[in-house]
Amino acid sequence: MPAIRPRTAWVTGVLASAVAASLLTSLPANAVVGEKAKDGTYAFTAKLDIGGGQRSCSAALVEEEWLITAANCFADNPGQGAKVAAGAPKLKTTATIGRTDLTRDGGTVANVVELVPRDDRDLVMARLDKRVTGVAPVGIGFNASLPGEDLWVSGYGRTKDEWVPDRLHYAKYTVGAVKDTSLSLTGKSNDASVCQGDTGGPAFREIGGRYELVGVHSMSGQGGCFGSDEADTNKDASDARVDDIAGWIQTVSSRNLLSRANWKNAAHMASGYFTGNSAGGKRRMDLFVVWKDGSASLYQGADHNDPKYPFSAEYKVAAAGSYWKDARAVTGGSFTDSGSDGITVRWANGKLSTYTHVDQNGFHDEKEHAYSDTWKRARLITAGRYTANNLRDDLLVLWDDGSTSMYSDTDTNGVRKESQLTKADKSWTEAAQITSGEFTGKKTADLVIRWNDGNTSLFPGVDTAGYHDRIRIRPDGSAWKNAQILTVGSFTAAANRPNDILIRWADGNVSYYPGVDASGTHSEVQLVG
Repeated sequence: MPAIRPRTAWVTGVLASAVAASLLTSLPANAVVGEKAKDGTYAFTAKLDIGGGQRSCSAALVEEEWLITAANCFADNPGQGAKVAAGAPKLKTTATIGRTDLTRDGGTVANVVELVPRDDRDLVMARLDKRVTGVAPVGIGFNASLPGEDLWVSGYGRTKDEWVPDRLHYAKYTVGAVKDTSLSLTGKSNDASVCQGDTGGPAFREIGGRYELVGVHSMSGQGGCFGSDEADTNKDASDARVDDIAGWIQTVSSRNLLSRANWKNAAHMASGYFTGNSAGGKRRMDLFVVWKDGSASLYQGADHNDPKYPFSAEYKVAAAGSYWKDARAVTGGSFTDSGSDGITVRWANGKLSTYTHVDQNGFHDEKEHAYSDTWKRARLITAGRYTANNLRDDLLVLWDDGSTSMYSDTDTNGVRKESQLTKADKSWTEAAQITSGEFTGKKTADLVIRWNDGNTSLFPGVDTAGYHDRIRIRPDGSAWKNAQILTVGSFTAAANRPNDILIRWADGNVSYYPGVDASGTHSEVQLVG
């Protein structure tokens, strides 16, 4: 159902055969007759121009560099199969994203430079030659649609009275039969119809103000579309399903996610469940990064299990030059009883504060705990489960004189109940990084310390009484002396125990070690470099 603009006799022939064809057999899905979208509405819907006007399709932005659309749009013989070769498209393809009214400026215009087809359905991923900013990608639904569920559909195809419309249209549909790779849709209103030009457009649900992709337009009856037979009243459509391949979509769209950044410029990293958990609890931990220019990124943990791609999206949550340039120590942890992690920061001016919630939209509910010269001496901080409180993490601090303290009742009201774990110790001033995790199965969390000489030690089961044992997982002089930033999290799988250690190296490479335990680190997974 590649929407083909009828500017040639060949296109007219396709349209004529489409009118006579039966639904879901040989008719490729093609435009949404419905309401005109207001500016900025469903901005993730993209318009595709294939071959300089030879074909026209719709698509959906699923990541800043990736669209998802119908494979039929790029097939040699649209309507006679959706097989497409991987690689660059045969015809030059231009995508317009974030421009509800095509006659206006704004949004992003980019070229499609790579196709990654899905062989078992009419579906293809399309990589752009530039990142799309200012438009929130549509989420990927992992929950199967159910018969009777209402969905929204959108597209740039023809309407009942427009051959080449300049504005995005949308309509509400109801799900009918749900098959292994497809689902059928019926319009909720009399004028709802998927027409030529809508091929590859999204069908999506709305959940609390966010949108979740359910299907991609593949075939339709086109009843009521401009140019169709007046006697043709078939307005049903068929979409390719995405819920059962949501992990594959994330894997493809996150391939070059981390490599886009210069990781030598990462100043701080913190892990946690910031963006919430996914359906079924499959999502891995998120990663918060503060860059040297004061900007900040939130990398959302992926829902699939491919160890090479632990994150599925990047959200810019602070711009260059922001107040984050004054952060001196950062840690992620659970500081409320909400189940969502936050971020605690020691600032250059001696302020210690916590953001109780962090998500794609930024930082929320900052609570100031302390503001004094004393906290300027807090060189390294980490949050972990060091007491019996399983709902909130505790804060462990390494001071500039080599002493360490634990604050075991840290919450939104402040840091309280200080326990001094060690007195001033010159040797501890050689500690370069500290981070907390679950490695040994003790009742409380373990502390990881990376020293300047590369020695890296694991202190199992730290509590208010101090450190009870020490396990060296990297010897003196090891390559870990080049590890600039360490953070611990579940990057291999959700709630992975033992935890993984993620490292940003001095040369800008990024890797992690899955399942660290008392026997040390095991295989390394290279993410960047």
